[in-house]
Amino acid sequence: MTHFNDIHEIPEALIETLTQNGFTTMTPVQRESIPAALEGKDILAHAPTGSGKTLAFGIPALMMTQQSKKGPSTLIVTPTRELAEQIAAALKKIASYRENFKITTLYGGVPLRTQADSLQKGAHMLIGTPGRILDHLSKGTLVLDTIERLILDEADRMLDMGFHDDILKIIAKMNTKRQTLLFSATFPPKIKTMAKELLHEPVMVSVDSEADNSTIDEIVYVAQNRLQALGQCIETYRPASLLVFCNTKTDVDLVTDRLRQQGHDAIALHGDFDQGERQEAIIRFENNSASILVATDVASRGIDIAKVDMVLNYDLPFDETVYTHRIGRTGRAGASGIAVSLYASGSQKTAYIMQRAHEGKALTASTPNYLMHASYATICLNGGKRQKLRKGDILGTLCKELGLSASQIGMITIMEQKSYVALKKESVAEVLQRLKQCKIKKKRYMAWRVH
Repeated sequence: MTHFNDIHEIPEALIETLTQNGFTTMTPVQRESIPAALEGKDILAHAPTGSGKTLAFGIPALMMTQQSKKGPSTLIVTPTRELAEQIAAALKKIASYRENFKITTLYGGVPLRTQADSLQKGAHMLIGTPGRILDHLSKGTLVLDTIERLILDEADRMLDMGFHDDILKIIAKMNTKRQTLLFSATFPPKIKTMAKELLHEPVMVSVDSEADNSTIDEIVYVAQNRLQALGQCIETYRPASLLVFCNTKTDVDLVTDRLRQQGHDAIALHGDFDQGERQEAIIRFENNSASILVATDVASRGIDIAKVDMVLNYDLPFDETVYTHRIGRTGRAGASGIAVSLYASGSQKTAYIMQRAHEGKALTASTPNYLMHASYATICLNGGKRQKLRKGDILGTLCKELGLSASQIGMITIMEQKSYVALKKESVAEVLQRLKQCKIKKKRYMAWRVH
């Protein structure tokens, strides 16, 4: 089986929705997981980020969730709110084949009351982080006795973050008779132990790890002055998009400031950002309003962008599994990518890099003073899904009412109460001015540039 329509259980309406979203050929993890999941079997999957695992567990969950049943049927647990949002966005697109199918996200950074109100209105599928799920359980705003399907995504990362006991507490609130699917990018002993605790005669699915993915060229440079080496890497490789990882928030701010001083369009992302700020940083990087994103590991699991040209480890993580997840942001879905790491000579804690990456040749600036400039800027409208705004509504207004051409408009992202539009930089000032007198679907919306 190579195509989704080779699995006869998948309804035609879902096949059409998948095709409309560009999904026709299955990845290896999807080929192995979907049939077994549809049979109701537990699954233990060793599948790297970027292998298509969201649809591997998402398609069976959508098909098997009974809308007529009271209470949620599927719970997907993830380590971070960024990953929860990413999964929700992907599944909402393909869930459109089912009328009134409701997916609710539960994570920190959003008021409990807002989420509790959403839960009270009913949800068929829940996607959340362990801490926030427990918050709702303790408040009595969430009951899990109707859950038939538990999916643990990025289970290794959840264990690394200390969520083992939290996961067990969540499971204790469910019926013992359920289907459990555990997906992990790496396969350390603690994952095998958890699998024995939670899974019943699971089907084993294994996909080559990201470290073995030949599409990612892993390169290491010994560098005593990392700021200087970072600039030399940019001038040598000239990436269109660059994701820089640092181990600390202080270094993220330092590197971002230095890159901006040099003239690059760089933005930061770390744990001090609230949910809205995190969201906007990722949106701006994804829609090419910023060419460089400098982040701590808060971003290593939460970014699902089709094409990141290059990942650079300004700091190497001590844990090799974290390194694996970081470099998995590039070279996704078979595309080629470059992963460069800066290495302090003599460091023993990160010696693994010398076995994994080849040492690069001397850094030579093929384009001296090469600057990574974004061609787009992002504007925000104070209306989104709650106001029933659609991409077509915004696009129609920009083209028909304001006279913009399609080439001046980039990615449009619709969130619950806000919408983000990437525009060519030279168009932004005029668009913002004209939107003050213009209506979208017979209503005026405030608009501003996101910085």
